[in-house]
Amino acid sequence: MKPLLSAALTSVLVSSAWAASYTESLISLHKTLVEADSTTKSEALGTQALKAYLETNFTVELQTVEGTRQNVFAYPGTASEARVLVTSHFDTVPPYIPYSRSGDEIRGRGTSDAKGSVAAQIIAVEELLKSGEIVEGDVALLYVVGEESGGDGMGAANELGLTWESVIFGEPTENTLVRAHKGVLGFNITAHGVAGHSGYPEYGRSAIDLLVRALDQIQDTKLPWTEEFGNTTLNVGLIEGGIATNVIPESASGRASIRAATEDLQGIQDVLQKAVSDVTPEYVNLTFAGSGLPVSLDYDVEGFNTTVVNYYTDVPRLNGTHKRYLYGPGTILVAHSADERITVQDLELAVEDYKKLILAALR
Repeated sequence: MKPLLSAALTSVLVSSAWAASYTESLISLHKTLVEADSTTKSEALGTQALKAYLETNFTVELQTVEGTRQNVFAYPGTASEARVLVTSHFDTVPPYIPYSRSGDEIRGRGTSDAKGSVAAQIIAVEELLKSGEIVEGDVALLYVVGEESGGDGMGAANELGLTWESVIFGEPTENTLVRAHKGVLGFNITAHGVAGHSGYPEYGRSAIDLLVRALDQIQDTKLPWTEEFGNTTLNVGLIEGGIATNVIPESASGRASIRAATEDLQGIQDVLQKAVSDVTPEYVNLTFAGSGLPVSLDYDVEGFNTTVVNYYTDVPRLNGTHKRYLYGPGTILVAHSADERITVQDLELAVEDYKKLILAALR
């Protein structure tokens, strides 16, 4: 794949009158999706909202992933096979934050990650069908659960037994086409202490002290850097331990996520294991899980700026030899935060850009 020479703007909205042809429907659909609390692992309301909207113009199939958790697969007409798949996830991280709007700005959980992508994709496909630029058999839609908690929704989608020439994935990329994203590696760290009365620390062993020392050493450890991705980063997202302030803690643990700038995940593991063994080799255990290599993506469509992102996605979880595009409205910098938001303008821009990507993929 050759990088594009230049692209000043991803797309331009021609006029407010032109944009208004679908803007009301776009905002309404986006609002409906955000108001449906679909916190990861509890996505049933999101499934229902998508099904209710899509079945007006599409054939809709629900794919059970686990219990009441279901993916939504939709296509125009009766042919489930299509050349291009447009997809995103509709699960969100906790806690749920209600929808609100002030002028051009919309706030709430999932507004950016990733219900903005979902709404813009659906409207884009509907607009292309209305104009006759695409027909039955060109495009299908897939919206999955579980992206925020391990990717079991996209993993289950492989069981549909379908293949596509191209797949367009939706995530908040600031309306920019992504050429690659970092890999991921998770780890669990557990410290083993000896309980006792806090007044006599010399007769016990504090698991929390051990954990803190080990994590401090890990945070000071130099991790790989590459020209394309920059630094490998690490975030300790969960820590727990102890039962009371007057008891020497017998156990403590933590969980972390690494965003890898290199394919050498084993090398990262070795460096971190050494860091822990240098400080607390006897009483602290480090185990790794949830790994995924950095991902290269297609970006051979004119008129787009391109970028590299630091987060991991569902892209590699969907099997196949298809071309892979990653694009969406909103910014990851507010995703997962109390200030998650998106603008109407970014949603409108995404509709036009998704139309471009779909038509380019069909050429």
